[in-house]
Parts: sequence; structure tokens; C-alpha cells
Amino acid sequence: MSSFQTEIGGRILSVETGKFAGQANGAVTVSYGETVVLVTACISPKPRPDVDFLPLTVDYEERLYAAGKIPGSFFRREGRPGEEAILAARLTDRPLRPLFPKGLRHDVQIVVTVLSADQENEPEILSIIGASAALGISDIPFDGPIGATRVGYSSGQFMLNPTFSELAGSEIDLVVAGTKEAVVMIEAGAREVPEEIILEAVKVGQETNLKVIELQEDFIRACGKPKLKVEVSELPPELEAEVEDWLESKFPQHIFGNGFDREQAWESAREELLEKLGGSFSEQQLALAFESCLRKQVRADILERGLRPSGRGLRDIRPISCEVGTLPRTHGSGLFTRGKTQVLTITTLGSPREEQIIDSISREEYKRFMHHYNFPPFSTGETRRMSGPGRREIGHGALAERALLPVIPEESEFPYTIRLVSEVLSSNGSTSMASVCGGSLSLMDAGVPIKSPVAGIAMGLVTDVGERYAVLSDIEGLEDHFGDMDFKVAGTSRGVTAIQMDLKTKGISFEIIRDALEQAREGRLLILDRMRETISQSRPQLSKYAPKITKITIDPDKIRQVIGPGGRTIRAITEETKTSIDIDNDGTILIGSTDEGATKKAIQLIEDLTQEVEVGGLYTGKVTRITDFGAFVEIFPGKEGLVHISELADYHVSRVEDVVKPGDEIMVTVIGIDPLGRIKLSRKAVFEKLSQIPRARVGVGKEGIERHGSRPRRPRGNPPSSRGKGK
Repeated sequence: MSSFQTEIGGRILSVETGKFAGQANGAVTVSYGETVVLVTACISPKPRPDVDFLPLTVDYEERLYAAGKIPGSFFRREGRPGEEAILAARLTDRPLRPLFPKGLRHDVQIVVTVLSADQENEPEILSIIGASAALGISDIPFDGPIGATRVGYSSGQFMLNPTFSELAGSEIDLVVAGTKEAVVMIEAGAREVPEEIILEAVKVGQETNLKVIELQEDFIRACGKPKLKVEVSELPPELEAEVEDWLESKFPQHIFGNGFDREQAWESAREELLEKLGGSFSEQQLALAFESCLRKQVRADILERGLRPSGRGLRDIRPISCEVGTLPRTHGSGLFTRGKTQVLTITTLGSPREEQIIDSISREEYKRFMHHYNFPPFSTGETRRMSGPGRREIGHGALAERALLPVIPEESEFPYTIRLVSEVLSSNGSTSMASVCGGSLSLMDAGVPIKSPVAGIAMGLVTDVGERYAVLSDIEGLEDHFGDMDFKVAGTSRGVTAIQMDLKTKGISFEIIRDALEQAREGRLLILDRMRETISQSRPQLSKYAPKITKITIDPDKIRQVIGPGGRTIRAITEETKTSIDIDNDGTILIGSTDEGATKKAIQLIEDLTQEVEVGGLYTGKVTRITDFGAFVEIFPGKEGLVHISELADYHVSRVEDVVKPGDEIMVTVIGIDPLGRIKLSRKAVFEKLSQIPRARVGVGKEGIERHGSRPRRPRGNPPSSRGKGK
């Protein structure tokens, strides 16, 4: 077994091999604090002939035993990866993918298994480092190693690999991965942080990456295997030259133009090319050659002429339109259209009990703000099988959620669970950023008091072997496909709230990152202006179809009275009033309903349960049961006292049932509470109090006693004391 260590952020980062998974091409364990991950790398012996991409798979396996938890599912074992695991797998995949040889078609699988999680040092960073180290010591071709660092920012100071507790107060949660030469991936959430601080955080993280890379280089020199010689399929040079000449003759000036249906023209040109050269080369070779030559011309037009496929300038943004209140019965809706990209986002508000329960190794257990993203096939004019959300949908939804989270009001200010759903209706680039814009519009339409609207924009990049590069604002699908970068930036007018940068090259410089951030800020402010023309702030009232949450406070010691034995009391209230009721340990009660009358009724029932019994107080209660010595009266729900037979009337009572029976409502007063909390009631004392009121006819009360003035008059006939004795 071999082990190498270095110190990062005041803790020891350790990389080991030789103890676990000996049959994998490469296997390492990485530990930091008491968090440990096992990472393995394997490659198939033969390439796949049916693919034109790198078949790389990263699986991130969360084992709940790592955090000392038992799964909450019925089977009490882990099932399909949860959202957190999928996001961690994507975070590991993205910096690795550009560093494999172009044309590699062998299946490569990285499996990350979290063995121990101390819930302070998050394992995602160890996953990236472990994948790089496992590939580095294996015989799999890989142009690494790479380092990865999480950077926090609080009180003007940067933090390296901050703990979970430290991140809670951090203004930035940024992950940067890079090679020795350049940055290859950025993922960040921020609380409206200026671009210059973001750039500085990237630099701080990349400096630390160099230390992590140095550790891996020592590790690889000691434990690495010779690399496999993998055949990388290449197109015949004569084919590329012939296709390039043909393409130039087909489009002598350039392949774009205003109002030009380029997709249809390219498809016609591809079919014509297949027909012309189909006898000399395979259909797959011709398709790849056509794509390669088209890519060269697209990039040349951008770099040499500053001309994009749509005819826009490098900083130009496609036409934008916004709409709110699109759907009549939802709690809020926003439609955002940018060019051919269109997203409809719907807001639904619920009670706090509807927050999401998280069953993972994370310290987080609940989530009250959710954003979900759907990408149906019709959005690209295609047909395919409809199924649950894939990794891409989960990743895009999480990115938009992270971008909007900093402006969501605190639960104390707005006690609702909030769910956004973004439906992609048409896609041509940057649907995740359109979801951010649609989400802001929808939240404001729903009356959610967000701190500020958020907009998002995707930046692209085209570079050549020299120093030339062009940063593109608001990229389309074609520019993403043929370009070198997809740099998504979301934020408010004050600063950045989320970043996601992926590359197809082996890294970019800080200069390009700085230019992309600045150009993104310029575009974001323009988009925010367009959004404000439609709705500038949250509506003052919620939709009439949204539940209204009313907050009341009770003595925490009385919570058990509201809940009742086994929860029977609170269930009875919710069933009777059709409301939702959530109780916090501090005595805060949230009552939700679309019916104001139902809310008031629920409040009254709770107040009746929790009010204090006062000696001398008058109460109208219901007789629950009678005994030989008196009647028990419930003066409010769950609280009853005894009216002794001697206190039932202002005359002698021989039998309790002669005066009251179960179900009767009578007025009583509290004459005492014994040390055990038992309540003594009197009906006779009520008569005495009423006798002191000036005479005035007040009608007939619920007890069936005609009231003339202050003293209840007995019904005509024999007095109750003489019954059973004859006349």
C-alpha cells in the first residue's frame, strides 16, 4: 500500500492505493478529515464502433452507512442515486471529459463510493481528486492530473475547503478544477457577489490546485502504470480536404446570412454530399467529415470576421419577450422567450409541511425551495421516449435553483414551501438560464417577496492555436456545439448568484474568465431591464388560489394540548376545518387554507385549547358525563371540570339528571383549581352573579330558563326537589 499526503486548509489530504479494489485499472482512496471516498477507474478492452463521442460514465454512490444513517425507504437500502449524488457525479465528470484523447471510443467508467462522511468535509471535492488520481495511476490515457478546491468567502477573507458549518455563513460556495496550466471547470453559488471577487476566488482556488496536482504527480510517479496504446480513429486527410473544397463551392461567401434557414440548407448539403461521395467513403465517415469542416468554417467566421451563425455581433443578445400571469389557476407563472428558446415557469406555494425531505449523507434534512426542470422532446422538434428526469434535467434544474435561492425570502418572513417547475417549450441554447429568468418572473407574479429579480445568460468561446479568442454573449445551440466553452452566469443587478463553466478545451486563462464575467454582467443587466418592463417587483398579494398562511403563537408548554394524545386533537381540527397546521417547538403555529373562514375557525379551536382557566371566569360548556355526585363539563376542548351536585342550582338538587343531561350546554364559573390541576365549577354561582344585574327582560337562554332580569326563574310546576314524592 502506498500513501501520499499534503496539508490543505489546515487539514491533511491523503491519497492511497493498494488496499482496495485490486482488479480495477486504477483504484485510490482519498481522505480529508474523517471523510473517505473510494474511486475506481476501468476501461473496456475494445472501442465501441457505434458511437462518435467519448463513452465516459461517472457513478457517484452514496452509502448512508458513511454518515451513520439507515435509508428511509421501505426496503431500508439505497436505491437509484438521489439528486445530490447525481449532481456530485456531474461535478466529477465535467473537468475530466476534456482531458481524454480526442477520438477515444472505449467505455471508461469512474465509480466513486463514499465510505465515510464526517458531515463537515464534503466528499465532492475528494471525488474529483480521486478520479484524477485513479486515472493517473491506471493504464487509461488521460491528460491529467487535475486539482479541485472549494473556496468560501466571509468577512473579506477566502476560505479553502470550508467545512459545512463555515459554508453556512459564506457569501461564496465556489468549486474550481484545473490542470497545472489552466482552469477547466467552475461551479459556484453566491449571494449577489461582484464579479471581481468571484475572479479572485477562482485564482485562490487554482493556486491551491497546484499543490494538489503536485501531490498527485508524486503519487503517479511512484504507483503509475504504463499507458495503453489506444487506437484513435481519424478521418482520411483526403476526405476532409475534398469535403472542405466542396463546402466552399457550395457556400462561396459564408454559410450564414440574415433570414437564411441555415439548418435546412445544411441538411440539404449533407444529403447531397452523401449522394456524391457515398461510393468512396462510408456514411459515418462522410457525416463526420461534414461536421468537422462545418465546425472549422463556423469558427473561422467568428474569429476572422466577427460573424456569428445568426449574423449577430459577439455581444448581441437575441430578441427577448416576457409575460406573466400566463396560466389562470396556478399560483404564479412566467413565460420567458429569447430567440428560439422559450421556457414557461410555474410557481406553486404550499405549507411548511410540504418541504422536501432529503435522505442522503448530507447534513441537510429538509428543503423548502425547489426548482424542477423538464425538457420534453418537442422542444427540439424531435421524437423520443418520455421518462423521468435524466442527469441533464436534474443538473439544469439545480443550477437555476441555486441561482434563485439567494433572493428567496426567509421562512420567518414568508412561511411557505415554494416549488418552481420550468417547462422548456422550445430550445436553442441556454434553457437553464432562461429558466432562471422565467423563475424570477413567475415568483414575482405569485407575490413571493423576492429580494431582487435574477437573470441568467450563457457565454461561449472560440479560440485557435494562437492567442486569438472570441467570447460570445447568449450562445445558441450551434455555437455551444462548435464552440469551446459553455459559461453560464446568473445574478441580480448587484452581483452574481450562480456560475457553471464547462470546457471542451484543456483549460482557459484568467484573462478569458475575466472577459467572460464582464461580458456576462453587461448582458445580464440588459436582460433584467427587459424583464422589469413586464413586472418590476413582486405583486402585493398572493393569488386567490394560493393557500394563505396565518401565524399565531402559543405557550410552548401547551403544544401537547393542541397535538393531543397520539395527535388525535390536531387531526380532528384539520379534518373539521380542512386546513393545514404546522407547529414549531417554539410555539409558532402556521395555519394554511384558501378559505378565510376555515382559518378563523381553526384559530378559535386552538385558542380554546390553549387558553388559561381563570378562577372567577364565566364559561359556556357542554356536559360530557354525569355521576351521582355531579356533572363534568367541558368548558373548552380538552379541558373539563366538575360541577358538584350542590353547585348545580340555587336550590336543592336531589338527582343530577333532574337538572342536566349529557350534551346540554350550561354556563358555569370556576370556583377553584386544586393542586392537581382539577377544576371546580359552579352553576349556582352563575345565578348569584346574574342576580346582581339590573332587572331587564333578556329572553330565553340555551338552558331553557326564562330570564326576567337577573334571576333565572324556575319552570312552572313542582320544584325539582319535590319530584318523586307525590303532590
